[in-house]
Amino acid sequence: MRIALTFDDGPNTVTTPRVLDVLEEYGIPATFFLISGNITPESASSVRRALSLGCEIENHSVTHSPMAEMPREQIQAEIAECSRRVTEITGKPPRFFRPPYISVSPQLFAAVDLTLICGSHCEDWNPDISSRERAERTLANARDGEIILLHDSRNNEATVEALKIIIPSLRDRGYTFHTVSGLFAACGVSPVPRRLYSNVFQTADRPDPERA
Repeated sequence: MRIALTFDDGPNTVTTPRVLDVLEEYGIPATFFLISGNITPESASSVRRALSLGCEIENHSVTHSPMAEMPREQIQAEIAECSRRVTEITGKPPRFFRPPYISVSPQLFAAVDLTLICGSHCEDWNPDISSRERAERTLANARDGEIILLHDSRNNEATVEALKIIIPSLRDRGYTFHTVSGLFAACGVSPVPRRLYSNVFQTADRPDPERA
């Protein structure tokens, strides 16, 4: 069974390095969806470290603004600028885009030429959700081909602690860990541009809203 851990809203100099510490300890890759407005000379070092650990760096916009009602030109400008900043650091343009707040609309699908990624989440942006509950929710959502949506936003320490439960528990269940592109490849699935995925095996454009 195959799964991908993904992290939104970095990079930063506080939580991102701690997430990377856990990934390095267990020897697994993950995918980071960056807000390029958060890239600074200091936080960029975490991006380079993620790359050295085999992680993947993808697009989460410049300003993290809801895009469903944005004009097409503004959507494209946000995505192009974030892709430019990511490419500066990684040498590779992003292949995947996670819409902020999973705010989507027909015009967003028409404006974006990347594959869109959602994922199953544990509400780890909510400080009232404990690390144990985050882990339990994540494990309950796990299935073959699943993309797990977590956050390495500044001071999100409960998710760092949850990872120390999630990773060994999934390993005990027989899961292998992949980047998003690696997950598609391992599952023998070609990602379709302008389709929104929470699991690489799904065929609908939009995931189940209960799991978005």
